[in-house]
Formats: sequence, structure tokens, C-alpha cells
Amino acid sequence: MRLFYWITVAGTMLVAWGCGAEARAQNTAVLRGSVADSASGRPLSGVSVRLADRVEATVADELGRFRLTGLPAGTYVVRATGLGLAARQQTVTVAAGQTATVALRLPATSLTLAEVTVAQPRDPNQSLAVISNIDRLLRPVNSAQDLLPLVPGLVIAQHAGGGKAEQIFVRGFDADHGTDFNVSIDGLPVNMVSHAHGQGYADFHFVIPETVDQLRVYKGPYTARFGDFATAGAGEFTTKTRLDQSQVKLEVGQFDTRRAVALVNLLPVRPTGQRQAAAYVAGEYTFANSYFDAKQDFRRFNGLAKYTGQLSDRSSLMVLGSQFASKWDASGQIPERGVDDGTISRFGSIDPTEGGSTSRTNATAVLTTDLPHNAVLRQQVYYTRYDFNLYSNFTFFLNDPVNGDGIRQTDARNLYGYTGTYSRDLQLGSRTLRTVAGLGTRLDDTHIALRNSARRVVLDTIRSGRVYEQNFNGYLEGTLGLTDRLTLNAALRADYFRFAFREDRAAADSVSGRAGKGRVSPKLNLYYDVNPAVQLFVRSGFGFHSNDARAVVTNAAANVLPRAIGYEVGSTFKPVPALVINAALWALHLQDELIYVGDEGVVESAGRTRRLGFDLSARYQLTRLLFADVDLNLSRGRLVDEPEGANRIPLAPSLTSVGGLTLRAPSGLGASLRYRHIDSRAANEDNSVQARGYFLLDAVLSYTKSRFQVGASVENLLNVEWNQAQFDTTTRLRNEAEPVSELHFTPGTPFYAKLNASLFF
Repeated sequence: MRLFYWITVAGTMLVAWGCGAEARAQNTAVLRGSVADSASGRPLSGVSVRLADRVEATVADELGRFRLTGLPAGTYVVRATGLGLAARQQTVTVAAGQTATVALRLPATSLTLAEVTVAQPRDPNQSLAVISNIDRLLRPVNSAQDLLPLVPGLVIAQHAGGGKAEQIFVRGFDADHGTDFNVSIDGLPVNMVSHAHGQGYADFHFVIPETVDQLRVYKGPYTARFGDFATAGAGEFTTKTRLDQSQVKLEVGQFDTRRAVALVNLLPVRPTGQRQAAAYVAGEYTFANSYFDAKQDFRRFNGLAKYTGQLSDRSSLMVLGSQFASKWDASGQIPERGVDDGTISRFGSIDPTEGGSTSRTNATAVLTTDLPHNAVLRQQVYYTRYDFNLYSNFTFFLNDPVNGDGIRQTDARNLYGYTGTYSRDLQLGSRTLRTVAGLGTRLDDTHIALRNSARRVVLDTIRSGRVYEQNFNGYLEGTLGLTDRLTLNAALRADYFRFAFREDRAAADSVSGRAGKGRVSPKLNLYYDVNPAVQLFVRSGFGFHSNDARAVVTNAAANVLPRAIGYEVGSTFKPVPALVINAALWALHLQDELIYVGDEGVVESAGRTRRLGFDLSARYQLTRLLFADVDLNLSRGRLVDEPEGANRIPLAPSLTSVGGLTLRAPSGLGASLRYRHIDSRAANEDNSVQARGYFLLDAVLSYTKSRFQVGASVENLLNVEWNQAQFDTTTRLRNEAEPVSELHFTPGTPFYAKLNASLFF
């Protein structure tokens, strides 16, 4: 009931704010329109719409609609452009106080980077939008694990079987499973607060890769709508509104890999002029035994249903439901000495009983309403049911020489949330102020437990109890064109957290309790468009990541919401028509680098940290058919309060790079040769143990026609021996008298070939 009360109050406040914000709009006009594919009539989202010889511009929404407000009366040339689409324009006359409409139909064409412009007028903080839009068309995505690495500069590592969330490296962070990178899909939060395994745990495997349509990337803590975990940045994924075609896909590969996918449109495209609606369902089943000596027996099922439609000329509704379930066995991390002395092979296991299961059910609805005075109210409610069960053994026989150090972590969670935004363009003289006010809340009701186990049999309980954690947030953001070229974006965000934990067992008062904490995060960004091919930016902002509720309520001195301060300068530019570059020099300071170690039920605090870095992304069209891309990310991270020589941030990467060559031929032939690289880096504070870097090559080949596609992919083309997750860990094997501290690792994928075939209908 509290959640529904908050939703009612939030919606009322947003509308009241909009009514109170009414400004003079005399002698101005509104231009509305739609963009669709000329062949099928399918609405096109994400298409850029501009007025020729003017600064006004926008982007089509998920139903292909767009709107430009505050226009002086007159005649305009409206031009729509999109990657892989031929530009189209139309002349329209608008009268003062009136609304004019226009419909634009764009045919498909070959991808040409010369058509790209770099500014993002509706969302200037999305400075990587051009790069992401190019990647969406060029970079191959073969599995859910390929989705997060679409974020430029982000590298992942798996270390407990295919069903567990990946370890994330981004902007000089070992962000664990998501502690410093905010991930969402269709407005649903992916990061889990106070998770049984780690703070910010972001398991993205419930997403079917073929349904993903767009990715919006935001580096640093500069954007107001992101709060918790958005210190290094955030990635917003959206699924398709409508499928281009229904599809059935089969995939087979080495290590007993089998995958089947079906995506089916449920509604036909409606004629122009009618209210648009789209619906589809998608399903995915995956099985693999993986490359370890002990079969992984990995099984995953994903299901999705989505509806998007216009309820009226001024409102639209999106409803989505999804179901995910997965189970697997895992080989876990292994010690180097175990391989060196022949105890196990490189793909062996010390404790082959590791593994687990997880499931997630999502439901969300988004109602978008056009209000008077050219305002838009967007309201979203969501619910997630989540279950997690993981068996691990990281130290083997260090603490229990008889039974071993196996643990079982469980998380049974109900997650409820509401997000509302009221956006409106206001006229300040001849300038337009774009304003957004947001209110939201999120409630996590979770039962979590950490238990000792042996061969998946529970021996005793370390900690077990219920977490109630609720976040209330609000923000106000304004974007103002100070001149035709200079844009100011400023925002203020406020968050308040309520934490509660109640231990299940008797005499648990010392580990139960309640706490609350607030945080205010200002943002200030400047963008200067030198011309349509060059944009400069200066950005700054405060952010934070939250601590685990169990640590907060049991330690009065705990740093609850350690602050992050970030700033950067950079540019998105085109030195030649066929080359797009995004470059940024950045710094990020953390008040306290916290990691909740769910394996031990404790919080590790590294104290203050400082990172400096440089990001470079380039996309180049070498010929009409051949494209090259590269992401290069340099960083230097240090512990501020530790002496030189003992101030390394463990596992923080200093160099990551991905890139490749992609061929797109009109005949339907497509090919891509790609590399992945991460440098060797310190695994502990004094750099006495190093995590080893790697350089890998992957390849993808496909042939696509109107009714079918066949393809092949190879990971680790050169069959390099490499390590995924790596840690400096103190362990003891069964036959050892004393513990040993050394590098432990999960071996990376060897040469791994897969074939796939799809039918379209």
C-alpha cells in the first residue's frame, strides 16, 4: 500500500509542477510528425529529425513520433536522417499558436558514416550516442554476454559458470558485478542492492540478445536520472518495439552447445494515420557443457512478451513481461600451483560441486501522456521476483580442513518500483529551456542467507535474515541553449535511503537494526557545437554507490553512501567525413571504495581512491563495404591514503581495448574480425601478484537474404591460453599444511566454434 500511495503522490506532484510551470508561449507553434520505413510502414525509433538551417532538432520515440515546440511562425524544411536509412525532407508551414503535422518515410540504404552528425540536442549527456548507433548496426551480438561489452571500454570476465553475473571492468574500475556501473533494460533496474553475493550485482542473462534495439551509454556521474551505482557510468538498454520480421533461429557449437530462439510478431503494421500498435513474443533456450573437465550442464530459458500502442492521440502504453530461469555446475577459480604440480588440468576443478540456479520474473508498464503546454508525463511501474542460489568454494580447505570451505548464498527478493518524469520546453525569450522533473522510489524486500556447506549440503548458518531497503529520489534538470552553439545542462538530484535488516536467529539484536541516509548530487555540463561535425564538452558531477544494508545497520561508523566526484573534457568530432571519434580526458575521486564480500559477509573498505584516464573511440568507413572500429581506454588508479608502492587498486585495469574490421556487402554477406585486449595489472596493493593480460581474436561470418540467414562464429580464433577472472587469494589444498597466497583464476574460453541458421517470416 505504501508503494501505491507513493505512486499517487508522485504523479500528482509531477502534474502540479507542470501546471505551475506554465510560461508565456505566444506567437509560437508546434510541429508534430512521424517517421516510418517506406517499404513496410514500420515506425522508426531513434531517427534524428532536424530543421534545415536551424538549431532545433529531436529524435523519434519508440512509436516513430517526434515533436518540436516553441517555433516561430513560418515555413520550415524538416529533415529526417538515420544510419542505414536514406535521408528525407519535407517543407511545412506552421502558424502562430497552431500545431502542424508531417509524415516522413525513409527507405533503407547502405550504411554511410559521412551522413553522421555528432550533436545530441535532446540528450546532450549521451555524447557516445553516435558511436553506439554505429555499433548497433556493425558489432555482432551472439549471446547475452555480448551485450554489456557493447558499452565502449567495458570488459567482462566470468568466474563461476555461465549462469552467474559477469565481473565488470570499466573506466579503471574492477566494478565487481556492478558496484560502480548502473545497468537497466526498458527502465527495469538490473543492479541488485544488498545482494547475497555482492553489492550492485547485475545479472543481465535474462535478456534475449535478438530483442535488444538500442543502447544509451553515459560515462561518469554526470546525468541526473541515474543515482545509485552510476559512478563510472550507466548503460540503458531498450528492447525492440516491433520486430522487423518474425524469426526462428537454431545454433549448435562445440562443447555440446545448443540454442534455439523464436521471435514472433503478433500485430500487423497499421496504415499511416491510424493509431500505431505493436506486440511480439520471444523465447530462448540454451544448453552447454562448456569447456571444463567437469561438465557444466548449463541450462537457461528466457521468455518475453511486449506490447506498445497508442491509447489516444496524446497517450501511449508499453507493457512488458519476462521470465528467466537458469541452472548450472561450475568449476570455479583454481590455484596456479594446482595446475603447475599436475593436481588438476588447466580446465580442472578443486571443488566440482560449485554451481547454482537463479530465476527472475519481470513485469512493467509505462504510460506516456502529452499534456497541455507541450509537456510530457511519463510514468512507469515495475515489479521483479528474483531467486538466487549459489554454491561456491573460494578458499578450499583454509578454514575447515575436514569439510572444506564451501558456502551457499541465497537471495529471494521482491522488487517494486515507480519512476515518473515530467518534461517540458519553456521559452526564455528567443531561447528554449528543456526541463525535466523526476520522482521515483524503489523497494527491495529480500531474504538473504550465507551458510557453510559441503558438496551442496548445508552444515550451518553464518547469517540469515530479511532486508528492507527503500530509495526515494527526485531530480530537476534543465538544458538551455545559451547561444546557437553553446548548450548548458545543469541538474540537482536528491536520494534518501531507508535500510533495515532483521536476523532470523535468536539473540540477533546485535546484527539487526535500521538506518537512513540522504545524498544530494549536483551536475553541471557544457557542450559547444563548433559545427555539425565537431562538438566539445566539459562535464562535472557528484554521484555515489550505496553500502550493503547489513553493514549499514550493524556499524554506526559505516560509510553509507560514499560520494564520487567526476569531471572530464572531451570532444566528438569527424576529422574527415568517414571517421567519427569520441575522446575524453577524465578524473574520478571516490570518498570510500567499498565492496561487500558476500562470500564472507563483510564489507571491505579500500578508503579514498583517485582515478585519471583517457577514453578514445573511433569508427571509420574504409570503403563502401568495409568498416573499422577501435576503443582504447587508459587509466591510472591509486589508493589515496596508502604509501607509494602499496597504493595500487587491486585488479583495476590500466589499459583495455577492443576493435575490429567489419564487412557489409549488399549481397547479404557479412563478416567481422575482432580483438579483445586487457593489460596485466596489479592483483594486490603492492603489485607483488599480477593478473595476466590477454589479446584475443574472434570472428563472425554471416549470409543474409530476405527469408533466411546462415552464419558461423569463433571465439578465441588463435586458441590462446588466457585467464578470465583472476584474484590474489589465500587458500589451502587438502594435502597442504600451510596456506598459500597466490594468483587464482578461471581459464578463458579456448577455440570455440558455433554455427547458426535463421528463418524469417
